[in-house]
Amino acid sequence: MYTFKDLDVKTVFVINCIEHERSLRVMNGELLLEEKNGEKNKTLTKIPFQKLLALFVIGHLTVTTPLLEKCKKYNVALAVVKPNLRPVFYWADYAEANFLLRKKQYECSDNDITIAKHIVCNKIKNQLTALNKTRKKDDLTIFAVDTCKAAIDSICDISDYNKLLGLEGLVSKTFFKAYYNALGWNKRLPRTKMDILNVTLDIGYSILFNFIECFVRMFGFDLYKGVYHRSWFKRKSLVCDLMEPFRCIIDHTILLAFNRNQFKKSDFVLLKSEYHLKNECCGEYYKLFYSTLISYKMDVFRYIQSYYRFFMQRKSETEFPLFKY
Repeated sequence: MYTFKDLDVKTVFVINCIEHERSLRVMNGELLLEEKNGEKNKTLTKIPFQKLLALFVIGHLTVTTPLLEKCKKYNVALAVVKPNLRPVFYWADYAEANFLLRKKQYECSDNDITIAKHIVCNKIKNQLTALNKTRKKDDLTIFAVDTCKAAIDSICDISDYNKLLGLEGLVSKTFFKAYYNALGWNKRLPRTKMDILNVTLDIGYSILFNFIECFVRMFGFDLYKGVYHRSWFKRKSLVCDLMEPFRCIIDHTILLAFNRNQFKKSDFVLLKSEYHLKNECCGEYYKLFYSTLISYKMDVFRYIQSYYRFFMQRKSETEFPLFKY
């Protein structure tokens, strides 16, 4: 398994192939990123495979056999996503033999919400921290803070899954209303594209999902078997679970970006009653989200590694991983 040292010396390499025609080539044991420059290819950068932890490609790119061979040799995860960030290919085979882990996953009863409560509680604590960071004292923020505190105090007494689900929904509703009030918040409706805030949240959460998935795959988990999100066809429920405590990173990044005018309404176009991010703006949005998340790579790795050890060894609840925002 990976150690913290791997995170110190290795990097997540992100390639934006939306705005420019770029290609990857293997030469002398190094990965070369090239860009079309007239009749010739210009080398933008080169990086040894020993320095790579994961390779994210946004857009369209040809994947060659030598590239796959090097990724396999040096345990490099390869993720290719469309310009709309929908994953089309993910390749990482170095942890597939961990059958004991998957056996433990399926031995975990759907009626046991012990781990689910820890995940939700961690998320709410980080939402509370995010609210406090705004230093706002308006009625909406005070109410949202009080709601978070009450939820944290009561969550240990919940024994019903639907009640846990309802509690999380209530906290999130009050959180978003207070947190984005100055930006004209309406309500959270995923994937509806009803306003620019919902669209931006969808983009940020999609990037976060892919980022978390890269780390989860390193340990050999069955991505489709979660402890909070129920199993559903083609839904990677475990990734949905483990991204919950980290959503606050995206929430805060979006708030700052709109306040600093890095994100703005003119970046979007309204088509058939749906808002869409303009193609020429995609690169800047993706760059900001990825650069923010990569700065938390140690925290993400530490959390998922601790979750793996907790799950495999069935440690006490006091040793459950916690991400403090």
